Parts: sequence; C-alpha cells; structure tokens
Amino acid sequence: MNISDPIADLLTRVRNAIMVHRPSVMAPYSRQKSNLLEVLKREGYIKNFEIVEDGKKKNLIVYLKYADNGSPVISELHRISKPGCRIYSKSEEIKPVLNGIGVSIVTTAQGVLSDRECREKKVGGEVLCEVW
Repeated sequence: MNISDPIADLLTRVRNAIMVHRPSVMAPYSRQKSNLLEVLKREGYIKNFEIVEDGKKKNLIVYLKYADNGSPVISELHRISKPGCRIYSKSEEIKPVLNGIGVSIVTTAQGVLSDRECREKKVGGEVLCEVW
C-alpha cells in the first residue's frame, strides 16, 4: 500500500480506534511516527506503544488511554502540516493549544517535541499535529 501521508494515516487509525473504544491499534513503523508517539506518551495521551517485528516488516502497536468512566483521553486529533502545505513556526509563535489543555507536536532539529518543550528550549520547526 502506498500512503502519501503516513503521519495522517497514523492519526486516522488512532482516531478510528478511539471512536470504537479499542484498547490498541496497529500501524506500520517509521522513526518519525515512533517519535510522535513518544511525545504523546510523555504528555499522557496514550498508555504506551511498542515496536514489533513481523518477519522483515516492523509495526507499531499503540495502547490507547481511557478515563475511569470509559471516555477517551484524546478527544480531538488534527494534522496541521501536510505534504502539500508545510507549516513552520518559530518557538515564540507556537501558541498553547486550548490555553494549555492540548498540545502541539513539532518536529525540530532537536527531535520531535511538544509545544511546551519547544518554548522551553527556544526551538521552532514543523508543526505536525494538535491533540486535546
């Protein structure tokens, strides 16, 4: 399968799995997706993720997080920068999502970071997505 935007594919898989209350979702592996999931884990939006090898292929298994009442921790997940229209921001231009309730995920020269980490380290980059 040829996917033109693998990050959007991952976000759509997570969004669809949350809608049907699945405990986990599987997606093809890439280092950028792994780094994005690491930020989601650090920020508390997913329980965990793991990389599994199936012969020559690697896959990611994302363990989704739900509140005690069964509602998903992730309520919205939006792709910002797309292959046809890249969105870059300086560190001082990256605003908190919903006054700090949500998080922007930014790929920088220092790796994939949350908006808060970008402001602390004073680095900008490509805004991949927003989560809340």
